Amino acid sequence: MARRIDVTGAGGVRLAAWEFGDPPKGDPAKAVTEPVIPSQTAGDCDRERPGGHEDVNRPGVLLLHGLMGRASHWASTARWLSERHRAVALDQRGHGQSEKPPEAAFTREAYVEDAEAALEQLGLAPALLIGHAMGALTAWQLAAKRPDLVSGLIVCDMRASALGAASQREWGDWFKSWPVPFATLADVRKWFGEDDPWVERPNPSRGEFYAEVMQESPDGWRPVFEPEQMLKSRETWVYDAHWEELAQVRCPVLVVRGLDGELGRAEAQEMVRVLPRGEYAEVSDAGHLVHYDQPEGWRTAIEPFLDAVLTPGAP
Repeated sequence: MARRIDVTGAGGVRLAAWEFGDPPKGDPAKAVTEPVIPSQTAGDCDRERPGGHEDVNRPGVLLLHGLMGRASHWASTARWLSERHRAVALDQRGHGQSEKPPEAAFTREAYVEDAEAALEQLGLAPALLIGHAMGALTAWQLAAKRPDLVSGLIVCDMRASALGAASQREWGDWFKSWPVPFATLADVRKWFGEDDPWVERPNPSRGEFYAEVMQESPDGWRPVFEPEQMLKSRETWVYDAHWEELAQVRCPVLVVRGLDGELGRAEAQEMVRVLPRGEYAEVSDAGHLVHYDQPEGWRTAIEPFLDAVLTPGAP
């Protein structure tokens, strides 16, 4: 079960936040049943405005997906967390069911301000932030900017080094190679899981990941996001390194990588060294989509850190 709560982000962009677990009892007259398709959160969900159901007795957790992702990619993790914590995942601007206005800013500042607004409007702070890839960068930039809002941070497979112009060109070419529209979701799963030139060996979880971000249109299945907006979002971080902001994060931080992911072990350990309160964990048999590839291994890797940071009275 997921409850949708609308949040107003930077520049007035409407963002969809999703609270997982059994929703609190509210005013039925204010609830709207809305399917989330295609999504792991498929089913009924209550749609509300923020500010009425904060549970101050449970530590807050805000989950931030990566580029092209959506909140539902965190469904398994968020439901697990919701047993003891208030777990909310955010569809970031241009993603999922959040607004995608062509005139919207897709800058680092806008993404950080959106997450800041979500924490404040949802009453989650001080919260643990869990971010994957771009979402992890947003999380540590917010933690550096507003330490009062963040109690801890989990960085999942995001590099602090600059990726460079060649990387951005490769992504532009990659988007052009997509055979859209896809005739069926099975075709989506097969292309991203097997046929995509970027796939070194068959990866069913990758196929499922991309099937999650497709929607049916009159001519077939297309992504819920605009590729141009994704490239615009990406170009605001790939040319720069982010070590300085990482060093400014004062809360406890766990850096997690998949053994076959994009974040190498040496760089991950250097990130831990740079962080004032950094820790390291890795998940075997996992690629870039760590929490998607190996959900049990992912939970095992982060649980000790969660217990230390989110348990009342923990140092």
